[in-house]
Amino acid sequence: MKKRIAIITGASGGIGKEFCRYIREEVDEVWAIARNMEKLQMLREELGDKIIPIAKDLTRTEDICALGKMLKEIEGDVVYLVNNAGIAKMGSYDEFSVEEVEETIRIHCSATVSLCTMCIPYMRAGSRILNLSSSSAFQPLPYLNLYAATKVFIRNYSRALNVELKKSKITVTAVCPGWVDTELLLREINGKTVRFTGMVSAERVARVALKDARKGKDMSVCSFYFRFEHVLSKICSQKMAMWTWMKKLERYGE
Repeated sequence: MKKRIAIITGASGGIGKEFCRYIREEVDEVWAIARNMEKLQMLREELGDKIIPIAKDLTRTEDICALGKMLKEIEGDVVYLVNNAGIAKMGSYDEFSVEEVEETIRIHCSATVSLCTMCIPYMRAGSRILNLSSSSAFQPLPYLNLYAATKVFIRNYSRALNVELKKSKITVTAVCPGWVDTELLLREINGKTVRFTGMVSAERVARVALKDARKGKDMSVCSFYFRFEHVLSKICSQKMAMWTWMKKLERYGE
C-alpha cells in the first residue's frame, strides 16, 4: 500500500506549523519543508515521528527538483500539498534590492506553481492543494505592493487550477487570511506600535482553511472582518481602497 504523504512548505513555524499539527493524523508522513533544519528537528520533537524534516531553499530550482526525485523514488500518494512558504516585507519600492524582489517572486509564485505541477501526478481523487494567498490580494496596496501583487498571482492561479482539476476531484484552495499573529509581522514603524485590525491566530487560519478545503471551496477567508473586506473590494473602486489604505498608514508617518 502506498504511503499517504502531506507536503507542507514554510513548516518550521507559524501557519505552516499549525498545518503540520492538524494534518499529521490523516497521513503516514508529513514532509515538513523549510530552510532551517534545526527548527524542523524541533518541530519533529514536538509533533512526533510522522514529521519528516526536509531542509530546502525553494528559490533554488535544483532543490525543488530534488523533492520531485524523492517523490518518484517512494511512489507515494500526495494527500495534501500546502504551499505556505513566504516572505513578508513592508516598505517603499526603493527599500527592496533586486535580490529581495526576485526571491519574493520565486518563493510566492514560481515555487508554488512548480510544486503544484510536480505533485499533481501523485495525487488522487480527494487530494487537496492549499496555496497561501492573502486578503492583500483583494486590492492594490501601496508600500506592500510586491507582497500583495504576488498574492494576487497565487489567488488567481489557485482558483483557476481548481476548475482545471474538477474532473480529477482534486481541490485547490487559495487561503486568504488577513493579519496573522506570527513572527513575520512588522510590529513597529517609526517608533509607533502597529495596530492590526482583525488579527487572528495561525491556528485559526490553518483550521478554517482545512475545513473550507474539505468543503471543496476554492477560497478560504478565516474571519468575518476580512470576509467583509472582500465584499467591499467588489463594491468599492480600487482607487478608493488605496486611498483608505494610505489614510491608515498616515498614522505611522514621521
